[in-house]
Amino acid sequence: MPERALLEVADLASAYGRVEALKGVSLRVGAGEIVSLVGGNGAGKTTLLRAVSGVQPVRRGRILFDGTDITRLAPHARVRLGIAQVPEGRQIFGPLSIEDNLRLGAYLRADTEIAADMADVYAMFPVLKERRRNPAGGLSGGQQQMLAIGRALMSRPKLLLLDEPSMGLAPILVDQIFETVASLKGRGMTIFLVEQNAAAALAIADRGYVIETGHIAHEGAARDLLADDRVRAAYLGL
Repeated sequence: MPERALLEVADLASAYGRVEALKGVSLRVGAGEIVSLVGGNGAGKTTLLRAVSGVQPVRRGRILFDGTDITRLAPHARVRLGIAQVPEGRQIFGPLSIEDNLRLGAYLRADTEIAADMADVYAMFPVLKERRRNPAGGLSGGQQQMLAIGRALMSRPKLLLLDEPSMGLAPILVDQIFETVASLKGRGMTIFLVEQNAAAALAIADRGYVIETGHIAHEGAARDLLADDRVRAAYLGL
């Protein structure tokens, strides 16, 4: 396990009204790792990501980012610190051009490297460059996911939060998205991946956690979870 934790979640609890969605979740994401959080629908995966990004209230527990307690910090302040989320369902701005969507990812930046970073995103996803003047709403689901990832990268994050990036995509596009995620680790990016497709998520991860009804049920090296009979039976269909 890496010595330095970029993200630490300790005894985190959160609820929607009287319904407790997170029941004392603790986990860590080391600098330079891909860590996958897998589980079924309603297990608390998205709630946890929303809590880390600051849009879901926390009842109990702490969230530390690079050693700083951010539990009560506003969402935009977390972006400034280096946290970017690719939300479930992509949530692009359909009427705006692809290029304008990317520029919105850099809205908190005032440096001179924005154009270079946009060129890097276009090199990663050539189809976005080809259609950069077109409304983003005209993109396919897979292309919209590429745009959502590119938009998050435009903030130059230290930690990338990915929420169900494979949702609704054809298998060949799922493979492409996960290949892209793996390549980002090669660039030094730290990634916390929330995904229902446990096999694909754990295949590219260093470590993983399994969440069930708001609590962590299993954790360990990704390869060990892939070989765990309980995880295989419950989440891999084996």
